Amino acid sequence: MPAVSFEHIVKRYGAVTVLDDLNLAIEDGDFLVLLGPSGCGKTTLSRTIMQLQPATEGRIELEGKELTSLSPDAVRQERLNFQMIFQDPYASLNPRLTVFDTLSEAIRTRHDYKGKDLVNAVGSLMRTVGLNPAQMKKYPHEFSGGQRQRIAIARALAPEPKLIIADEPVSALDVSIQSQILNLLKKLTAEMGLTMIFISHDLSVVKYISDRIAVMYLGRLVELGEATEIMDNPYHPYTKALISAIPVPDPEVERSRKRIVLEGDPPSPLFMTGAGERPRADMSEISPGHWASDPASFLEERNMVRT
Repeated sequence: MPAVSFEHIVKRYGAVTVLDDLNLAIEDGDFLVLLGPSGCGKTTLSRTIMQLQPATEGRIELEGKELTSLSPDAVRQERLNFQMIFQDPYASLNPRLTVFDTLSEAIRTRHDYKGKDLVNAVGSLMRTVGLNPAQMKKYPHEFSGGQRQRIAIARALAPEPKLIIADEPVSALDVSIQSQILNLLKKLTAEMGLTMIFISHDLSVVKYISDRIAVMYLGRLVELGEATEIMDNPYHPYTKALISAIPVPDPEVERSRKRIVLEGDPPSPLFMTGAGERPRADMSEISPGHWASDPASFLEERNMVRT
């Protein structure tokens, strides 16, 4: 049974359709990277899965339980099983709470720890994410950006979830810290049996850690498959352009290679004035486990939303 799946997800804001008929099943233990340009609907999708924003249409299931049909109180209780790591480690932590307060509050959602047991649980969690337990009485402003993101990761792990959604968790960090956080997330996913949806717009950051890659464009999934298959045999025009933009650490090769550039300016994020007006872009299986939508419909759609 898939760990999480969403079917026919549609999200509209007034006359603007931001997510249009998304369908995807993520198996237990998968590390799925969700890629796409800014404004394509990645964060809206993550917040819809988390039930922070309701879907206009469709259904979301976590291990067979439909989340879209639950009451707010039931969603709050079920949310222990799916947690989120937000993009900005500066804004996602309460500045009035120490690390101990932040983590202990999350730990007590699952365990009735008190006193020394609670201190030990917080310390163990801090060590898991590479932090010194001696710093548990400090406040967020006393940590670096990378350390704050580790605290945010620890907070997401504290309720012992089955699914974690990481919404561009390294985009606000220094490049030297990004690899540390990425390796930590991959390690925790493997060791703790987590299912991870990692949202990014930068394929060069995540290409070595993903099991599967899903590519979004204009509010839809346009390509899905195993990471090595997507990297070696991209099919969709946007995926090809994305891969060609990855820098090569060789000056001679970098100067001589040709990048794929999509013609014209990218459409505005507020692009869809009605799902019924858009050409169909259903995905088909072009090779075992590798799905992609028709490039012709993609080019037709780009021309339509730009005019």
